[in-house]
This record gives sequence, structure tokens and C-alpha cells, in this order.
Amino acid sequence: MFAIFESITNWLWGLPLLITIIVTGVFLTFRTGFFQFRHFVYIVKNMFNKESRDGSGEDKKALTPFQAISIAIGGTVGVSNMSGVATAVATGGPGALFWLWIAALLAMVIKMCEVTLGVYYRQKQEDGTYIGGPTFYMQKGLGEEKKFPLWGILAVGFGAMIFSTWFITAQNYTVSEAIGSTFNIPFIVPSIVYVIAIYVVIIGGVKKVGKIASYMVPLMCAFYVVGCIIILIRNAAAIPGAFALILKGAFTAQAATGGFLGAGVATAMRLGFARSVYSNEAGWGTSPMIHASAKTDHPVKQGLFGAFEVFMDTIVVCSMTGLVIIVTGYWNSGLQGATLTLTAFESGIGFLGRVLVAVSIFLFGLTTSTGWFTYYSVILKHWLGNRKKLLNVAEKIFIFGTPLWGMLVTILNVYSNGTPAQLWTICDFTTIVPTFFNVITLFALSGTFIKLLKDYKARYMGIGEVDPEIELFYEDKVNKTK
Repeated sequence: MFAIFESITNWLWGLPLLITIIVTGVFLTFRTGFFQFRHFVYIVKNMFNKESRDGSGEDKKALTPFQAISIAIGGTVGVSNMSGVATAVATGGPGALFWLWIAALLAMVIKMCEVTLGVYYRQKQEDGTYIGGPTFYMQKGLGEEKKFPLWGILAVGFGAMIFSTWFITAQNYTVSEAIGSTFNIPFIVPSIVYVIAIYVVIIGGVKKVGKIASYMVPLMCAFYVVGCIIILIRNAAAIPGAFALILKGAFTAQAATGGFLGAGVATAMRLGFARSVYSNEAGWGTSPMIHASAKTDHPVKQGLFGAFEVFMDTIVVCSMTGLVIIVTGYWNSGLQGATLTLTAFESGIGFLGRVLVAVSIFLFGLTTSTGWFTYYSVILKHWLGNRKKLLNVAEKIFIFGTPLWGMLVTILNVYSNGTPAQLWTICDFTTIVPTFFNVITLFALSGTFIKLLKDYKARYMGIGEVDPEIELFYEDKVNKTK
């Protein structure tokens, strides 16, 4: 039975996904005039200015742009960057890393588009804060503006598949595998500790998640990247050969060597794109649900954060993981998942390296799990609207249940002799469906994104002329026509 499910999932992540991501990425890249390439330095500089840290406006309840991207990066930079990338390289060969890079470069503008639309179509709540995301721009953009009658099917389908990740998640298992195998303790022990840590964070609500993430995310990324750099320096002689393997494997079939079973170009490409999408979540529609709540006076300002988010997650962190696995020679050892990454680090800098990865996986997993709680909260608020009593009950259920389902997955995986590859196959399925629904919407609303981008370039970059008639937020446009 699982073989059939795996075949369907692999097919969806094959040509359907490749065509979707490539066509969407190339389409938006051309329409924006190659913005993510021509203005990359500007995107990075925008990350660290004062407004990004403090936000625009005086609302203390809302997230600052930096807190929003910290939650978003915390939700994207997670166990997939270590366990998922490791499985991709072990199964698809080093060539998978090349296709992960290509997908990420295209994903920068895709994420920029969906975050911009998430902010533009967001909705103000009674307490003055904002919520938004794909279900909002499906309703307002497709339904109200374009009069598309089937917008509800897309929104419900999108939300339902996002909610499915409440039950099926790889975070707890990967954390438990990393900590348990490193310190030689039963997986259930770190699994329980992880559950408790999630409760401590999410009980304080979205604002608390943002505050904690704004401190943790920069530190844990630097912590992990420094460890990778040390290993790469110590294996500097192997780096040219690693890039040769990556480029060769991207365009030619790789023969079986060691514990590596061999892989063709199609497999390398499919796994590279799959791990990129699952890791940086571009097109998935998750990050806009966080970015929409940030204090900002222009949607594209926050969209730039989305582009940087992809770069940090995939081009930096995922690449580091893949290169370490290749230069240390463990990519064809037959190992998979977190065990492969842990072993590669241990070979590079001793047991300390294994501890570094285990701790990093715990912290990355924690920010991912708590970040995903905020996504569930946004969809609940949209679906339940003004039914406050029902919303209050639903949110409490999700607060209570979010950590527990991950622990159940760990228990089932350990005692049913599951493998990391099987778990990632299930996770891939929960990713692919909402991605298709969301990307269809991005195509339909791309004109709005381009209009907002032109206005931003005119206002803040001195490129073009400002249109005095443009409304920068959908709610302002609606109120103007009343």
C-alpha cells in the first residue's frame, strides 16, 4: 500500500512540480526584470536597517518586520535543512544539490510575490493587528476582485492540507533521532523534552513566538554555519572535487558506489526541487501567514524579506549541509537523514561536531514547530471569523495538540521500523497539494504584485514614477470605493 502512495507522491514531485516551480519562477523573474538577481545586494541591505528591526508605526501588539522574518525563517530553517538535504544527497546523489540551488534562485521571487500579496490582502482585526495569507488573497483577490467562483475550493483545499501537517510532521522524530543517537538514550526521552519546550513557547501566543524567534534564529543559524565552515576548511582539498560531483551528477546518471544505489538525472532533479520547496517553503504559502502580521507601510518591503528568507534557508544553510556530507565522503555511505549529517559532522570535528548538529537540530526543530503553530492560528481565525467562543476552543485544542502529534509520529516510526525516507515521503505529499493551489493563485494575481513592485521601486529605489492614485493595501482600496 505504501508503495502505491510513494509512487503517486514521487510522480507529483516529478514533472508536475518541476514544471510548476520552473514556469512560475521564470515567469515572475522575467516580469520583475530579474529583480532577485539585479537587486540582490539591496535585498540583503534591507534586512538590517532600523525600520526592519522596529517596524513602521507605533503598534506594540504587532510583529516587527524582523520578528516576522525570524518566525518565518525559524519555520523554514528546520530539520529539512539537515535531515531532508542529507536524504536527498544520499538518494539522488550530489547532483541533487545543484537542482536545489536552481529551485532556490527561482523561489526567491516566488516567495517575494506571495509575501507581498499576503501583506496587500491582509485583514485588520479588532485589536488593531493584522492577519493574512493565501486563504485571504484567494478570497479577496480571486473571489472579490476577479469574481472567480471556485476560489473557495482552492482556499479550503489549501487550508485542509496545511492542517494535515498538524498530524504528520518530521520535526519531533528528527530531533529525537539526533539527540537520542548522539547521547545514546531512548528516542522517547528527547521527544518528551521537545514537546515540553514547544508548550513553553506557544502558550504565550504569536507575539511571544516572534520575540523568542528574533533572538534564537540569528544565533542558531550562525552557530550551525560556523560549524560547517570549520569542517569545510579542514577538508578544503576535497571542495573542488565536491563541486565536480555536484555538476556531473546534475546532468549525468551516477553509478552505484559504496552504499549509494545509483541515481539518474530525473531523480536528482526531483529530490533537489522537493527538498528546496519543503525547506524554504516558497510557493507553499506558509510564510505569508506570518509576514502579513508585520508592521510595514508597503507590501513589497516585507516581500523583500521573503526573498532573503529563501536565500538564507537554502543557498546558505542547505548548501552547507550538502557540502559537508560530500566533502567528508559520507554521501555514499548508505546512511540517511539526521544520522548521515551527524556522522559527517563527527568525522569532520569529532564528537563535538555531532553534539553541535544535535543541538542545532533541536533548536531548528523548535522554531519550526512553534512557527507552524502560528500558521494554524491564522487559518483558524479566517475560517471561524467572528465566532469567538468556537475560535477560543479551537485554538486551545491546537495549542494542546500541536506538540503531541509529533511525538506520536516518533513513537510509530520507532516501533513500526519506519525509515526517514518513508517519513519524508509522507511529508512531501502534505506539501505538494497546497503548493499547487497557492501557485495557481500567484499566477492569477501576479499583475497586482507587479503593480506594487513598480510602485515600490519608484518610491524607494528611484526607478520610475510614483502613481499617486495607487492604494497600497486592499482594505484601503475597498474603503475608497465605498
